[in-house]
Amino acid sequence: MNIAESMKMAGKTLLANKLRSLLTMLGIVIGNASVIAMIGIGEAGQRFVAKELESLGPNVLFVIPGNEETQRISFEIPKNLVLADAYAIAEQVPTVKGVAPELNRRFVVVHQNRSTNLNIIGTTPGFLTVRAFEVKQGRFFTEVDMTRNNQVVVLGADTAEKLFGNTNPVGKQLRIKDSSFQVIGVLAAKGSSVGADYDKAAIVPLTTSANRLIGRNSPYGIALDYLVASADRTENVDAAVFQITNLLRLRHKVTGEDDFTIRTQKDAMQTLGQVTGALTIMLAAIAGISLFVGGIGIMNIMLVSVTERTQEIGLRKAIGATQRDILLQFMIEAVIVSAVGGVIGVAIGVSGIYLVALLTPLEAAISVSAITTAVGVSGAIGLFFGVFPARRAAKLDPIVALRTA
Repeated sequence: MNIAESMKMAGKTLLANKLRSLLTMLGIVIGNASVIAMIGIGEAGQRFVAKELESLGPNVLFVIPGNEETQRISFEIPKNLVLADAYAIAEQVPTVKGVAPELNRRFVVVHQNRSTNLNIIGTTPGFLTVRAFEVKQGRFFTEVDMTRNNQVVVLGADTAEKLFGNTNPVGKQLRIKDSSFQVIGVLAAKGSSVGADYDKAAIVPLTTSANRLIGRNSPYGIALDYLVASADRTENVDAAVFQITNLLRLRHKVTGEDDFTIRTQKDAMQTLGQVTGALTIMLAAIAGISLFVGGIGIMNIMLVSVTERTQEIGLRKAIGATQRDILLQFMIEAVIVSAVGGVIGVAIGVSGIYLVALLTPLEAAISVSAITTAVGVSGAIGLFFGVFPARRAAKLDPIVALRTA
């Protein structure tokens, strides 16, 4: 008997027991759907993280006070990174086109009978360039506002709507920590970026924030939470890191380990990529257990099938079927069950990915390699777990099999 005839007979046998065949496929279907969905969602998560990091601004790098050891053991932000460092980087590092130091604190903001608890960001005029923001209404503050400690504020899009509704907030007054501030501008909406949502924030001159709101100073000047710098070109990011490192070591008179940390978008992307990649592998491995369970289900059902079809096997062997023919038929049945289950599982998994993309910010990510691998693995599982039942059927003595009624 050739393979085509074996496949035809296997197909007829499976169609004759539709419910059993479907139940046998169920484990493979669930396993494939889970693997495809988990890998797809994992890849979508990695793309989402990359997009979020890109939205921070072009070619940005973060300078954080304290080294990694200090950050790990201390709950308080060191005060060794100051505003003068930010100005020095902007003036003396040729590969940097903008610097935006930041001070972040939460305060209650009040306008008439409306109030909200907001993140108040103290920064410099370079914020617009570095973070790639646009002013929708009014203006952003200037170096003059910084020098004079002017009590002016620029609102995020959501903040402006929450406090002022549909009216133009420019020129209006609001209160932050018992101090009156004049609204001079509103930023264009941009959305959240790696957990930071500037649409729901208010931005003031850093000097005003330090001197009138926070009182954040060190013996060397206004201490910063961190600063963000933007390299002039992508290929100059590494050069910018090197130059900033040398400048700060000179300014801080560091002779040993750095007392600051510099992180780039690339560093953050690699770290987050490793985390999301590990999670994807873990979830795919857990989902792969379903494939293994499905394979055991195939073997179990095939063993039952061998027992039920003992007389048929004896008759076929009596009229000339070889052990190879019997072995081939049962193995083909197992492979068909697992392969068809794999295809159905792929369809369900892909549909699940599109459903997740529809209901969440994640974009649909279909991995062709994952689909190919899942279908191939499911077929291999059917082949592997079908061997034992098929060998058992092939070794039946035709005389003993014919006696079984």
